[in-house]
Amino acid sequence: MWFRRDLRVADHPALSAAATRGEVVCLWVIDPQILGRRHHQAPERLRFLRAGLAALDGELRRLGAPLVIRTGRPEDVVPHVAVEAGASRVHLTHEVSPLGLARDARVAGALSAAGITLESFGGDLLAEPEDLAGSSGKGYLVFTPFSRAWGAIDIPRLITAPALTGPTLPSESLDALGSGEPRIPAGPAAARAAVVAFIASGRADQYGDARNALADDGTSRLSAYLRFGMTSPAQIGRALGLPGEISAGRYAFWRQICWRDFYHHHLKRHPEVSRMALRPAFRRIQWDNDLADLGAWERGETGFPIVDAGMRQLAAEGWMHNRARMITASFLVKDLLIDWRRGESVFMRKLLDGDPANNNGGWQWTAGTGTDAAPYFRVFNPTLQAQKFDAAGEYVRRWVPELRDVPGNRIHEPWRLTTEEQRAAACRLDVDYPLPRVDHARRRREVLERYRATGAAAGDP
Repeated sequence: MWFRRDLRVADHPALSAAATRGEVVCLWVIDPQILGRRHHQAPERLRFLRAGLAALDGELRRLGAPLVIRTGRPEDVVPHVAVEAGASRVHLTHEVSPLGLARDARVAGALSAAGITLESFGGDLLAEPEDLAGSSGKGYLVFTPFSRAWGAIDIPRLITAPALTGPTLPSESLDALGSGEPRIPAGPAAARAAVVAFIASGRADQYGDARNALADDGTSRLSAYLRFGMTSPAQIGRALGLPGEISAGRYAFWRQICWRDFYHHHLKRHPEVSRMALRPAFRRIQWDNDLADLGAWERGETGFPIVDAGMRQLAAEGWMHNRARMITASFLVKDLLIDWRRGESVFMRKLLDGDPANNNGGWQWTAGTGTDAAPYFRVFNPTLQAQKFDAAGEYVRRWVPELRDVPGNRIHEPWRLTTEEQRAAACRLDVDYPLPRVDHARRRREVLERYRATGAAAGDP
């Protein structure tokens, strides 16, 4: 059993099937090629992964088969361990990313040459891309019809953690993944506890109303567990009370799980989006890509408090509230006129839950270059977003302490502070806190003109 993004023991079709066929060796491969990729140089995520693997090893040991750690190219390591174990078959969970699919193809070829069968199973998604092909047979480009079809999928019945037996093989350490403790507990048990806490606390029932409140944070905080398969959509669905009637809040949260499947399906069917815009017309937009602006955005020094608060939360926690993700992403693309791929890369390096499908899908949604039915002219006004979703300024004050004493009527527009107000708040503009890097209204007009011109030139206005 070759583990990747499926670090759990229950609701695990590949592991369960392996246990029914005989002795099992559980393998994790540390791939230096993956660790060397810029997208994966994410210390917070690696700490979480390392802790999750240690927790998985503990659960596997209790079931009867410890986790074997090996380092090297998977196409070399997986066949070698299979031969070493005397295995006739290798099980894994489906992958959707172009990088993962290419890797799995290489491993399949190497295993075939060794006379070993590779078998892939579902479990990471509620529905596999092949299950929802749509009337065209090519899947869905728009979320709403996808969600209708997805919502009709049955929640799989619980697959209990299997008893395991197998040979004991030499194992390496996890040191290549770094050191230190993650910011949140990792592993299958921690994921189960987080799901239970989300529901028992009432946050699931309040999710529809509370999810956008930046200061109160009514989100689930389950994204990192889903990213590494420490929990699964099926587990979450059953915990919410599906199948059956659930509250409006729980349904609103379940819809977010649907978005996750949607973006994974989309990446599997359109692998080119990992490198470029889905819509060809918008692959030729002229971006400014000012490095000083990019640096100020990444540091949280744009002069727009809500943007700066979001980026500082990301730097401090390795996580950012979803509403803040949309605001900060829109600001980078639509206000600073910077290619969305640069922001996508920053998020991947910093997010604890950084996921190729979800991160890419979210950025292209914001940039207006992806699957979303809403066109490119959706531009978030950062000040209006702040006034709506952080009305009292609590989120801004938490993450931008230099604005802590700014009065409520100025907290989202500090550039309006008079000299007297600056003195009273101990916040000097352009000294203690920067002036806005851009004029939002002017940049909005400019970016929309660029989109229009690019689309018209390509015949896609």
